[in-house]
Formats: sequence, structure tokens, C-alpha cells
Amino acid sequence: MNLASLDLNLVVALRALLEERNVTQAGRRVGLSQPAMSAALAKLRRQFDDDLLARVGGHYELTPLGEVLLDRTTAACGLLERLFTSQTDFDPTTESREFTLAATDYGVAVFGAELARALDREAPGIRLRFAPIPTGILEEPGALLSTIDGLIMPHGLISGFPATELFQDDWVFLVAEDNHEVGDQLTRDDVARLPWVTYLRTYDSPAVRQLGMLGIEPRVDISADSFSALPFLVSGTRRIAMIPALLAERLRGVAPVRIMKAPYESVPLQEALWWHPVHTRDAAHIWLRETAARVASAEKWAGHP
Repeated sequence: MNLASLDLNLVVALRALLEERNVTQAGRRVGLSQPAMSAALAKLRRQFDDDLLARVGGHYELTPLGEVLLDRTTAACGLLERLFTSQTDFDPTTESREFTLAATDYGVAVFGAELARALDREAPGIRLRFAPIPTGILEEPGALLSTIDGLIMPHGLISGFPATELFQDDWVFLVAEDNHEVGDQLTRDDVARLPWVTYLRTYDSPAVRQLGMLGIEPRVDISADSFSALPFLVSGTRRIAMIPALLAERLRGVAPVRIMKAPYESVPLQEALWWHPVHTRDAAHIWLRETAARVASAEKWAGHP
């Protein structure tokens, strides 16, 4: 495939056709007449040797290849938009734009809130949007990174992309105050014996892989896609949960649970801001990364409990 021979306008037309599934509506969306959009669809069908849109009754549905291309076209358009909006200069005191960062609720509560406060003081025209991390991030991290400005995620889950180091955290355990099976200190036997509440993706983390090396296989009763929900799911039960220490401190008192040290030397959590290489030399993204690193280095908030 020779990129020089490609008509990038067809990428925009392809996205509109796959999302609208209607030639007239797709044309209206991108400013093309119905005949012009029909001609674009014909070119795309020849390019892919596939109908892409198949008529079913009175409407169109995506072919299997069309379904595959839908996500890829969205990612490609996002990457192209970011590529052609790159800047050589960026003044945060006068610029007006939005950055999208993907993060867990832990990343937003612990670091994102501090970053947002810094931007409020220093860059009044800059907006932040925190998006959830999709479940397929470990399989195709590049697809996500091409559509956002950054990803707040610890080391040990993805690799091969540039990252700015943020802060380090430890893992602690939550135990219900009325769980009399656990004494003043949590033991390895408690961790192996008691049922767990877990964050959905905790199994991907080095900390949980470490448990396997210690011969401990957690028995998960409940899982949730929110670290902040863990205290409430542990409260009033014999279950335990593993949670980042900085978030546990911020949640102290929201539910009747005890915060307890791990009964072993746990692998620390090293949080980082990851980005797609297309952003490396962009002035706005350089500013964002430098600001994030400066905020993360402020010991006034990053002290461990």
C-alpha cells in the first residue's frame, strides 16, 4: 500500500458511512452531496473489495469487515486530527483547548484532582476530560492512545510507549471493622483464606501476580470496576480487598473498614502518564507532561499514610 496514493478524504467519508449507515446522512455530515457520497462509497468498496454497507430490508447494516473497520477508522481519524493540530508553541495562560486523559477512578481521585487544581491556577482556558480505561487496553494500547492525549496507568501493564513518571504508591488491605476473623495484623493465612472483593483489572497488576509467586490464589467473591466502591463492598462482610494506599487514605471514614498493611513486602505501584509517539514533540503535550510531572513531584500530597 502506497500512502502517497491514498485520498485521505476517503477516511473521513468511511467513518461517516460506517457510523451513520446511511449515504444521505453521511454526506450531510461531511458536507457532500448524495451523489458525491455514493461515489465515495463505490471507491471504498473497490478499495476493500467488500460492500461495507449491506442493505437489509429498508436499511443498511455493516458487513463483518465494516464492523472491524468502524473502530479502526475512529482511531485513525483521531490520530490524524491530533497529528494535524500539533503546535510548535503553546501558552497555557492564553490557549483554550481540552485534553482527554484515560484513567481509573483511583487515578482521577488521587492524581487527576491535583492536576485539575494546578490547571485551575495556571491555565484557566484548559479543560480536562477524564475518560474510563476500556477493557481492551492491554490487547491494543496503541488504538486507545491514538484517540486520547494521555493514559494514567501504572507500569507492568503496557509497554513499548513513551511515559512520564508520576508517583509511587503501596498496596494495603481493607477489612471490615466487625470482621473478628482478622486480628490487629493481617496474616498471609487471612489473605489466602478469606474471600476477596477486587477491582476488575487487579488481576493484571504485578501486585496480584506477586501473590501467585507467594502461593496465594485469591478467592474472588465480588468484583467491581471502581476502586472507590471497595470499602462499601467490604463493609459488614468477612471479605477483604486490596487497594492503593493513597486512595485508601482519601476514603478513610466513608465506610466502617480497617486499613491494614500487607503481610508481605508488596510490589509498589509506579504510576505513569503514557502517550502516543505522535504527541512527543507537540508543544501542548510537552507542557501537559511537564505540568503533570511537576504536580506529581509535590510531596505535599504524595506522602504515604
